[in-house]
Amino acid sequence: MTALSDLDPFDIFDAEAERLDHFFTGLKDDDWTRPSRCAGWTVRDVLAHLAGEEAYNHACLNNDLDGLWSRLERNGVSGLADFNDWCVRTRRSMPVAEVLDEWRTQNGDTRRRMRELGRDARLPTMAGPYPVGLQAFHYSSEYATHGDDVGVPVEDARKRTAWRVAVGRFALEEKGAPVEVAEDDDGDLIVRTPRALGRLTPAEFVEATVGRLPDDHPLDPGLRDALRGLA
Repeated sequence: MTALSDLDPFDIFDAEAERLDHFFTGLKDDDWTRPSRCAGWTVRDVLAHLAGEEAYNHACLNNDLDGLWSRLERNGVSGLADFNDWCVRTRRSMPVAEVLDEWRTQNGDTRRRMRELGRDARLPTMAGPYPVGLQAFHYSSEYATHGDDVGVPVEDARKRTAWRVAVGRFALEEKGAPVEVAEDDDGDLIVRTPRALGRLTPAEFVEATVGRLPDDHPLDPGLRDALRGLA
């Protein structure tokens, strides 16, 4: 928690949302059909996913998760993967400008309301009551990940990687992942389980925690699995 205490989750969430908004706003017709780093999803599909998951964010803010589950059940949706697919599928026939406006409006409301609540307030979530500030860090990590998935330019890479490392390490501790993480004198991350040892740059560590480490990376498979704390 110490590393996160020095960070403002709402400023980070705003910055990642603004980066995505600026990027999406500048896309042309063919840009939307480019494949993203998410298997089977185009850039447009990633936007649809972000727009669709605001239903969950608002259900948390409105303390109406039961209402969301009922709505999904009526639509034959069950499980997270099915929900993600449904969010994308139901928006493929919509004009992309309409999807962008939906996401921009709904997410803007989410960020405003979370900031107003404050980092120490509790938010109903699938996992039970959870601090708003920590939830904002999780949302920020997802936005940063999907920004990288669609190729959003990054100007402040070192600073951005630093907070993502802090969030990744917290997430691993929070879930009780069977992996130890320590920083060496060169700033790299030494990761170990009882059976394996690895060394990652901060950027590689971030990719590992969100399940985006390249398939051909030499990291031990057991370590790779243990480090997936945010995916």
